[in-house]
Order: sequence, then structure tokens, then C-alpha cells
Amino acid sequence: MAKSHLLRRLTAPVDLTRDHFIGNPDAEITLVEYGSYSCKYCHAAHEVIADLRDRFGDRMRYVFRQLPIKGSDSARPAAELAEFAAETGNSFWQVHDELMHRGPDFAEGELEEVAAKFGLRPDDPEFAEAKARASARVDEHKQSARESGARVTPSFFINGRRYEGAWDENALAEAMLGSLGHRIQSAALDFVRWGPSAGLLLLLASLTAVFLVNTELGPKFEAFWHIKTGFGWNGSGFYLSLFDWINHGLLSIFFLVVGLEIKKEFTVGHLATRRSAALPVAASIGGMVLPALLYMMFLPTGPLAHGWGVPIATDTAFAIALIVLLGDRVPVELRVFLTAAVIVDDIIAIIVVAVFYSGKISFAFIAASAIVCVVLGILNRWNVYKPLPYALGGLILWFFLHEAGLHATLAGVLIAILTPTRPPGNLPALLAQAENVMSDEMRRSGEAVLRHGPSHPAMEALDTIFDRIESPADKLLRSLEPWSSYFVLPIFALANAGVAITADVIAGHATLMAAITVGLVVGKPVGIVAFAFAAVKLKLAEKPPEYNWRQMTGVGALAGIGFTMSLFIAGQAFPDPDDFAAAKIAVFIGSIAAGTLGVIFLMPRRAEEEETEEHTPAECSAA
Repeated sequence: MAKSHLLRRLTAPVDLTRDHFIGNPDAEITLVEYGSYSCKYCHAAHEVIADLRDRFGDRMRYVFRQLPIKGSDSARPAAELAEFAAETGNSFWQVHDELMHRGPDFAEGELEEVAAKFGLRPDDPEFAEAKARASARVDEHKQSARESGARVTPSFFINGRRYEGAWDENALAEAMLGSLGHRIQSAALDFVRWGPSAGLLLLLASLTAVFLVNTELGPKFEAFWHIKTGFGWNGSGFYLSLFDWINHGLLSIFFLVVGLEIKKEFTVGHLATRRSAALPVAASIGGMVLPALLYMMFLPTGPLAHGWGVPIATDTAFAIALIVLLGDRVPVELRVFLTAAVIVDDIIAIIVVAVFYSGKISFAFIAASAIVCVVLGILNRWNVYKPLPYALGGLILWFFLHEAGLHATLAGVLIAILTPTRPPGNLPALLAQAENVMSDEMRRSGEAVLRHGPSHPAMEALDTIFDRIESPADKLLRSLEPWSSYFVLPIFALANAGVAITADVIAGHATLMAAITVGLVVGKPVGIVAFAFAAVKLKLAEKPPEYNWRQMTGVGALAGIGFTMSLFIAGQAFPDPDDFAAAKIAVFIGSIAAGTLGVIFLMPRRAEEEETEEHTPAECSAA
């Protein structure tokens, strides 16, 4: 998984003895472009590069590498012609500039005209070796582009890091200057794209909470979360503690994201067909039933028996973080299995919370909630795709569910279900429409549009095209998922994970802690493997050959990292602070033990993999 991070770096460093560069060899800023002479976007970027060179002067050097686009008969020959010029001692940059000003649609015989203009004879047998070297150089550039993650033209790299912003002069200049805002954005993107980042942030928030609670700041830290806030009118109002706003309000965003992910998996994802869903569904059910049964064996009766839901859930962030850190020791198919199993796990956990961990029921507010859902369902049916009605409906639904005595986070799941989806748009048609809009603007305004921006009608047309590219549900998931992972869950952990670790709490709750720990550490992996094995033996499902039962046991153990959802359910199941504190300690112990056990099971490679590695000769290093 580290590879995905490296794909944003230039894997083939700039070599001034081989690369084509223009500008100061010792410049502090190096801009590398992978481009094609048959790409109209590269021709537009060519003018931007010229302006940047004027702007930066000796502070910048510019490197061009070949990446001929597919679908053009002239792309490869044009690239080879430019490289042939360099191989025969002619000026690469003169030919490069000529090709950029003539293309991207080269007429028949036009490349021959360019060759004749500069006295190039690529078809002359005398220069056969130079022509072969030129072709090899194009292949070399294409390979380095692929290794660096450059899939489209133009692709830019600034001082070795791939640039992913706009191609206009000001945006590129800001990135090249390394402004504070751009550095912060780049660092944030690198962190978010690092697989274990969400789990690491969650861990840091949890450790911070535990540390603060066990210092002299503990009482003030806990009192902070119980500050009441809200709004009122005419002597009445709606007030909740910060703790409740987080667990009932902010966590609704997390449940909304979970609901959207579930919806996606059941429509176009890993659970879209019965055959693909059977194994993870069976495993997930086993991974929830057995922990609950083990818990009830320890605590069959009494007030603590209500906590049977604590060990049934899986913390996706921590489990995925460990999977990423294990790298290629975990086959892709096994990661897919875990992802699908966690989705089913989330579905059941949400139902459990809604049914078994709600308060006193108000049927009047339940009816009001149902009316809101019906209205939103009608809007969905009428193909209303604007987000505002669903956002307002979601807020109203949240309030009604809270007042109904149900857990208000259920509103997130219901909004996810009711948010409309639609088939993907025809991308070629939409692209053609967008180009037509911009071409019309150019005809009307000349080049003024490049300085002042498109007209208001053109912007509305472009907004409509952009909205059609992505369904509302997909757009909402893409927008909210980072907020859920990097804001909501860490804040939740900060408010919920703090526990004073004292001998009194542990001594008085040994049975409760054992029930939770055994449920997570033993119940999860055994339940997952047992139900999956039964489904395979009964021919209800098929296990992919890419992973074995030992590896599935390891993933089952990782599913025992309950943490976020376990803490959440524990907060609903144990109103007594001492019981809740003991449950939190048990969740910590069980999650750490489950994660360690999972890593132990997954660390060894499969025997056939080790044998393949032993008999695979080492690759030769390039000279």
C-alpha cells in the first residue's frame, strides 16, 4: 500500500545529462512535464510554461518528457521526431516549440515538413541507430511516467512531487513558490492518502483522552464535555451537553457515511451480487453472534447483561490501518473480504443500536419522523437532486428521532438511504458539451475569458455538467468521508475514550471486563471463521484461493478491534459511570489483544509465496 503514496513522487529523478531541460541548471525550482504533441491540453499548457519562465527567470528550470497519448496516429511519431533531433545533435527545444505551435492535429505530411525545416532525416539509413535510440528514449519516458503515476497529459511534477492543482499560471506559480497554504494542503493530502492515517489519528486522540483523565487535569477535562449548550425561545429550549452533541449529533455524520458506504456496496460494490456477498455476510453474522453469546455466558442476567452489544462491532479505521501496514502480506482479495464483512457488521450494529439501545419511545415523534422520510422519499422519486431539501429534511428528522426516544444517529442512515442516486453520465457527451460551452465563450469574448473568467450563463452550464458527472449520493460520500475519519471520529474518541485506570474499577468489574475481552478476542475470529467455513461447506459461498484459512483467522482477529462502535454502544448500555469505565478498559484491552493476534496470524507469508520468492531471480539494476 505504500506504493500508492509513492505514485505521487517522481520515481526517475531529473538527470541534466540526459533530460531535456531549459533554464538555469542550478535553479531552485524544477518543473517536470509529461506531455504529448498531439494533446490539445499540452498545447494550452505550453503557453502557460512560457509565461512561467518569463516570471521566474533563473529561479526555474523546465524539463519535458514524452508521454504520447493513445488514439492519435501522430503522437508517437511526433515524440520520436523531437527525440531524434536531440540524438543527432540538433536543438530539441526548437523542434519541440515547432511541434507545439503546429499541433495537436497534424495533417498528413506535416511531420515531414517539420523534419525538413530542421534538416532532420529520420528515415535515412545513415541515422538508423539514432532513430532507434530516439524510440527507446520515448519508451523510457513512458515507463518513468507509469512508475510515477502520470496517467494523463499534461502531468506536472514540482521539485519531484506531483502537482494536482489547476494548470493556470497563478495556481502553478503558487505551488512552485511553496506558499504556506500550498504546503499545508500538500502535507494534509499526503497524510490523508497514507493508509493508516485515520487509525493513527484515532489512536492519538484516544491516548490523549486517557492521559488527560489520569492527570490532575482529569476532573476539568471530564467536566468540559458536560457543559450544556443549545438554543431556546420563550422560556423553553433544546439543550444538550457537549458529550451528547458529539454522541448524538456529530456522530450522525459518521452514520451517514456508513449508510452511504453500505448503499454503494449493495448497488455497485462488493455486495452487489449474491455470490460476492455470501462469504462476507456469513462471516460477519458469525462475528457478531458468537461474541454476543460469549458475553451472555458470562453475564446471563442482571443490569450488566444489557451490554451484550459491546463486543459485536468492528472499528474499521484501526483494522484497515493494520491491514495497510502489513502490506502485500494480506492479499487484495482478503482486504475485499474484510471490507465487505465490516459493511455488513455496520448494518447489524446500526440495527442493534436503533432497536436495543434507545430510550423511552414517543410514538407521536416516530410518526413525525416517518412523515419526513416519506416526503424525502417522494423527492427522491421525483428525481430532485438538489442537496438543500435533503439537508433540511435531515436536520428535522434528527430532531424528531431524538425526541422520539430513538437514537438520533439513525437519521444519518435514513438520509443515506433517501439520498438519490442515478446512473453515471455519458462522459464523452458531457466533455463535448463543456468544450462547446468554453468554445462559445472564446468566440464571444476572445481571450478576455482567460483573464476574467466565463460569463454567468456559462458558469451555470458548467455547474450543471459537473453535477451530472457524479450522483448526489456519491458526491456526498466523497465530501463527508474525510470529515468523518479525520474530525468526527477523533473528537468522539477524545470525548469517550478517557478513563481513569484504577484498581477499584478493575477489581469490582472483573466479570464484565472478561465478557467484553473474550467476546472481542475469541468470539470475533472464531465466529467469522466458523460461519465462513460452514457457508463454504454447505456450498452457499466460495472462498477465493488467494488466501487460506489461517489468513482469514488473522483478519477475523483484526475484526475484534471494536473500539469506536464498542465505546459507543457501551455508553448507551452502561449509564453507571463505573460500569462504563470498566467497559472502556475492557474494550482497550480486547482491541489491543485482537490487533496483536491478527498481526501474528497475518505476518507469515503463504508457503507458496515464500517458495516463489526463493526461486525468483533478482532483477538486474539499470546501469
